[in-house]
Order: sequence, then C-alpha cells, then structure tokens
Amino acid sequence: MQWYDIVFMVVALIIIVLSLLQGGKSQGASGAITGGGMNIFAKTKERGSELVVTWLTFSFAIIFFFIAILVSVFQPESSSTSTSAIRALIDIIH
Repeated sequence: MQWYDIVFMVVALIIIVLSLLQGGKSQGASGAITGGGMNIFAKTKERGSELVVTWLTFSFAIIFFFIAILVSVFQPESSSTSTSAIRALIDIIH
C-alpha cells in the first residue's frame, strides 16, 4: 500500500463525512416517504456553515478526482488491481 492510497482513502472518508453533514432540503423522514417537499430546483440560498460545507465537499471531490487519476497513472503495471485491493482489505480486517 503506497502513500497515495492512504491519502485517497482519507479524502474519501472526508467526502463521506461532509456529505452527511450537509443539511437536507426535504421535510424530514415523512417528507421523504410521502414525496413531500420535492422542490429540487427551488431557489434556496445556502448561507453560513451550509455554504462552507458545500464548498468543502466540492473541493474535496475535485481533490478525490485528481488523486484517482494520479493513482491510476502511478500504479505499477506488474501488480493486479483486484489482487492488491483484496490483499489490502484482508490486511485491514486482520
């Protein structure tokens, strides 16, 4: 496992956390079940912390994409991707 693999996983976890921190635009669980509050394209301005979380998520998504390209370019050709991924998962579990 190379250093860029670790950075890649950390950035992925940060994106997951930031996505979970974003506020929902619906009316809660009942609105999700019944379909209420489906104003996806409504003009709502994000302000304050919502705007910061949105921009952080967008920034880390760009970083994630860039690192994904770097990992695919710098990965050695001799090792199989699926085999090394399976070995990394086994090492994490044990």
